[in-house]
Amino acid sequence: MPDQILDAHTSDPLQMGWMQGLPPAPDKRLSWTRADHMRFPTHRHAFSRMREFLPTARVGRGAAVWRFPVALRDDLDAVRFTTLDDRRELTWAQSLPANFTDAIVVLHRGTVIYERYFGTTRRDTPHIAFSVTKSFVGTLAEMLIHEGRLDPQAPIADLLPELSASGFADATLRQVLDMTTALAFSEDYTDARSGIGAFSMALGLTPRPAGYAGAGDVYAFLPTIAKAGEHGPAFTYRTCNTEVLGWIVARTEGKRLDAVLSERIWQPLGMEQDADFLIDPTGMPFAGGGLNPVLWDLARFGEAMRLGGVVNGAQVIAGPVVDSIRAGGSRDAFSSAGYAFLPGSSYRSQWWMMPGNSGAFSARGIHGQAIYVDPAAELVIARFGSHPVAASSGNDPVSLPAFAALAQHLIRG
Repeated sequence: MPDQILDAHTSDPLQMGWMQGLPPAPDKRLSWTRADHMRFPTHRHAFSRMREFLPTARVGRGAAVWRFPVALRDDLDAVRFTTLDDRRELTWAQSLPANFTDAIVVLHRGTVIYERYFGTTRRDTPHIAFSVTKSFVGTLAEMLIHEGRLDPQAPIADLLPELSASGFADATLRQVLDMTTALAFSEDYTDARSGIGAFSMALGLTPRPAGYAGAGDVYAFLPTIAKAGEHGPAFTYRTCNTEVLGWIVARTEGKRLDAVLSERIWQPLGMEQDADFLIDPTGMPFAGGGLNPVLWDLARFGEAMRLGGVVNGAQVIAGPVVDSIRAGGSRDAFSSAGYAFLPGSSYRSQWWMMPGNSGAFSARGIHGQAIYVDPAAELVIARFGSHPVAASSGNDPVSLPAFAALAQHLIRG
């Protein structure tokens, strides 16, 4: 029925029949021209098939793979917690469909203890990570700062003269990293005319309306963003910051961001599969949300960060880089942003510091993508999702207490 409210089970892409059949029936075919890859419920199929909708570049893996031991546990599904919004009591197993989970893996002390896959997503399926991508880019920038190749206090106009007349010009690299810039750019995902909507059209993520006369690529779009206030005092989440950051990383290294990510993180961490990176019409990778890895490779990144950048006994990401990120950002700057489910949190170098005293931190993406690292519990969670609500507020009331409850369960043994 057209007015049926779909849950995780009734919107399962296999049950819906999207793109099944040789050929698929006309009413089961998905198309970029209708933005089927970015709307519910069709996005539940598309998020695991993004390179069929959009052009991508390849982030190549190396020869060696970082292997995890596997010792699956059967006690996690019964872990109980209370949701943050309506105070329901749920189990860990119930939390997965509640958040429209596509795939999830849990590591404890470097061992895989739990994994589940739903719909069309499998262990070897690349899935869009959306803004989890930002944390990879922020880590790359911190690596270049540690090496003395970037100055965190440098004005953006000095690093990218192309932005000297934009709102970014007098912002520092640190302000871009920590999203304390003041810009005329809205991250409202429900408004196609907002900053993120206009950016999506420049990127080519979504179809452009008839008569579109805006920017045709990301390089052309970023200089059009104006200043709106004073840089520094307040955190405001804006994807355009990460696009500038990705441009700076690429300019500094003298190669495209997909190549930098491959050489600096993907190969050294022993990722098991190549990743796909969405690109704009110029070939510029979508730094703010375009990475499509497999699930275990997300977990490898989280585990490397938990271990202070050490992989198989080798210091792959410099310890001070990880320390800088895990130190967190300004809580005062963050508090004004009004995240009701993240009290006392902060944001640093494109990573989110989580509430509580465990030192947990996270990479977060719309529709439920996540890497969650809790050092006190020796825990890493990697998740793909296709929640109908884009913003994290759609799944945080369930996800955050579920992750915290799992951490406490593991600490208790």
